[in-house]
Amino acid sequence: MAGCPVRDRCHPGERGAALLTVLLLVAVMAIIAAGALERVALATRLTANAGAQAQARAYADAAQTIARQRIADLIAASPGRTTLAGGWLGAAQAVPVPGGTATARVTDSGNCFNLNSVVTGDNAADLKTRPVGIVQFVALMQALGIDERRAQGVAASLADWIDSDAVPQPGGGEDESYLRLAQPYRTANRFMVDASELRAVQGVTPALYGVLRPWVCALPVSDLSPINVNTLLPQQAPLFAMLLPGKVTVEQARQWLAQRPADGYGSLNTFWALPGRSGIVPSGDVNAQAKLTSRWFRVDVLVELGGVELNDTALIDAQAIPARIVYRHWGEES
Repeated sequence: MAGCPVRDRCHPGERGAALLTVLLLVAVMAIIAAGALERVALATRLTANAGAQAQARAYADAAQTIARQRIADLIAASPGRTTLAGGWLGAAQAVPVPGGTATARVTDSGNCFNLNSVVTGDNAADLKTRPVGIVQFVALMQALGIDERRAQGVAASLADWIDSDAVPQPGGGEDESYLRLAQPYRTANRFMVDASELRAVQGVTPALYGVLRPWVCALPVSDLSPINVNTLLPQQAPLFAMLLPGKVTVEQARQWLAQRPADGYGSLNTFWALPGRSGIVPSGDVNAQAKLTSRWFRVDVLVELGGVELNDTALIDAQAIPARIVYRHWGEES
């Protein structure tokens, strides 16, 4: 020690202070080293997670590509009708990936209420309210146990949210209704891109959204909901009953769907001519709305890899050649 070159001449107190200084230095160095190691470990984990995340996305891309090809094959195998043959609807399809698992599920994404069908038009500057779409939305909500008056208000507000004008429908609401809120905002005046946007519409509470979410979708067109009578399941009967409010009950629709032939219907005339349906005459809109084939498909992919879980949802347009992705969402559904 510099202050005591000859050990025998050092005072014991000085030697204790020197030892304490050394111990403090060692402790500080240990703390610094531990912090550095912790940061290195964290950086290593983040790098590993980022790598696993990137790899999982690559596997999800591959699964979506395979799903698009299988959807194209399904349509090509039977261009005139899309049926449940082969058990493809909602079935978990495992896609082998190194070091993990990937599962894909395909559903008919046309069998839902298209929120954008409450208007007509193709561009945001010319979207006009469509009464028949509003009536069908009200009918669906009533079939789900929602009060008629409340249903009418929500349907009118949805039309006002999407249409191009600033004139509110009876029971609906344009910008002035939303600008009075504690956190004000404006109507979109455009197509909905995702069904979760319905939560922003006047009158849609979290509880109501929870009821509606399994039944609604946001297709990238204003077409009336393209319900395929060959793939619609009996438990989805409210979606068929909404086409003919006051003429067909949910129970009747459920029975009709349960009686469907295994290979589906070859024509809509055959479907409407069956016993018990002869007195029901669908309007031109509804007659064209009921389908034998499907255009829109939803593909849900779940990838589990190295502790990372990735959800990927895509909307597929099978009418395009080749089938293409028109919407994609990463993460759990909201």
